[in-house]
Amino acid sequence: MTKSVGTPRRSITPLALMFTCLGSIIGSGWLFGAYNTAKIAGPAAILAWVIGLVMMLAIALTYTELGAMYPESGGMGRYTGYSHGPFAGLLASWANWLSMLVIPPIEAVASVQYMATWSFSWAQRLVEGGTLTPWGLTVATLLLLLYLLLNYWTVALFAKSNTAITLFKLVVPLLTAVCLLGLDFHPENFTAAGGFAPYGWAAILTGVATSGIVFSFNGFQSPINLAGEAQRPGRSVPLAVVGGLLLSGAIYLLLQIGFIGAVDPQSLQAGGWSGLRFESPFAELAVALGLNWLALTLYADAVISPSGTGITYVATSARALEALARSGYLPDWLGRLHPALGVPRNAMLCNLAISLLALFLFPNWEALAAVVSVTCVIGFLTGPVSVVSLRRTAPHARRPLTLPALGLLAPVAFVFASLLVYWSRWPLNGQIMLLVLLGLPIYLTVQARRGWQDTASHLRSGAWLPVYLLALTLLSLLGSREFGGLGLLPYGADMAAVVGLALAFYAWGIRSGDPEAARHGLTATSTDPAAVPEALPGTSR
Repeated sequence: MTKSVGTPRRSITPLALMFTCLGSIIGSGWLFGAYNTAKIAGPAAILAWVIGLVMMLAIALTYTELGAMYPESGGMGRYTGYSHGPFAGLLASWANWLSMLVIPPIEAVASVQYMATWSFSWAQRLVEGGTLTPWGLTVATLLLLLYLLLNYWTVALFAKSNTAITLFKLVVPLLTAVCLLGLDFHPENFTAAGGFAPYGWAAILTGVATSGIVFSFNGFQSPINLAGEAQRPGRSVPLAVVGGLLLSGAIYLLLQIGFIGAVDPQSLQAGGWSGLRFESPFAELAVALGLNWLALTLYADAVISPSGTGITYVATSARALEALARSGYLPDWLGRLHPALGVPRNAMLCNLAISLLALFLFPNWEALAAVVSVTCVIGFLTGPVSVVSLRRTAPHARRPLTLPALGLLAPVAFVFASLLVYWSRWPLNGQIMLLVLLGLPIYLTVQARRGWQDTASHLRSGAWLPVYLLALTLLSLLGSREFGGLGLLPYGADMAAVVGLALAFYAWGIRSGDPEAARHGLTATSTDPAAVPEALPGTSR
């Protein structure tokens, strides 16, 4: 049974929602992504960003129809429950929450690591050997508390502060790209040190999944999760998602081109692209070009940009946890909203406690980012299946936004998400699969408490998801050595196998849609008059 205490206020304007998307996307990823991708793929890193943008855009588009159809807080964690019932819904919600929970500590760690490059004596004691010291952990904890306070009092305060921060976050990377492209640009770098793609296509694809590209675009889900608090969600949610991805994608491409062209050609002669060594990539390039003012700006932005993303994800991760509670799989008090402000304070405080635990267990950016990248893509597997399944099980439901060519877009998006999981390489993807499947004991515990009511029907409609996760894990283990597997499947054939497996399970998932769950979801989201979305001009229902 769906539970909800309190009603969220619709106080986020369309412009603020767009800035929320940009603020979520442009965080610490832009500070590290171009450098990491160039090390993995060389100048072909440009292709990796284009591939990543196309894949994430296809995945995100399938969620825009769902976001407009179900404009509610924490929506991305609930759509699979509406299409396939509680069993699959819980796994999807669990993966969605896990993927967002660790982002605030990641951004805090990124800020502290860049602070360590400042000339102040106190800053130089923040990091040692790439890991935060006790003093660094203290500063990161204070940043997490700041993120919480900017969300704790009201959603409107969160939106206003995030808009101001995002304006600064947009200007600095654009300014950086322009300076790198206009000063001491070396076109020969694009063919030096082994050519345009010195490490081959496998490196390009691995770069898409692991270098920070997926992590950098992950923020598209923030306006979807905040749809319940957005004004005119049927219009503002899809515009915020698509606009945010395209604008950020253009910025990332300019930064990648600028980084490749700004590297000193002599530094590539010894170890090539994989031999590059930067602690603060763009700031160090700015110093090398004599742009000390830009370096100082970048050091400041290295605190502001991650903090803006951290502020955003305190809000969205709280909505995801609230959604789990409203679905009845966690205690009711976690889903309770403040009666006057409509803010899920209990969920925020719970997330803060777990975020602090993650911070102290993994006090470095790389370890936390690797977990998030794979977890979020696993969560993205469900959107393409849910949106098409609901077209079949709820054909007459009101759809403020009806995507054209969904019959082609959805399976392509599902294949894209599957490939991203595979490209993340074994054993990392297998480890994260196990973490996601830990949601199963929660489901079984709740069902036992309910006397196993409707368990058989839940399993029939939702079994495709855990079986697919296990099958994809096995395929990754047996796959080519280029992606960390045992090599039983050769390179090329392994990706063809992923595509075939994905299409088979996509078909199973579509057929497994639960009409009763769809009816329940439409009823649940229509009980609040403010949750009924308006139509986009020119779209059918």
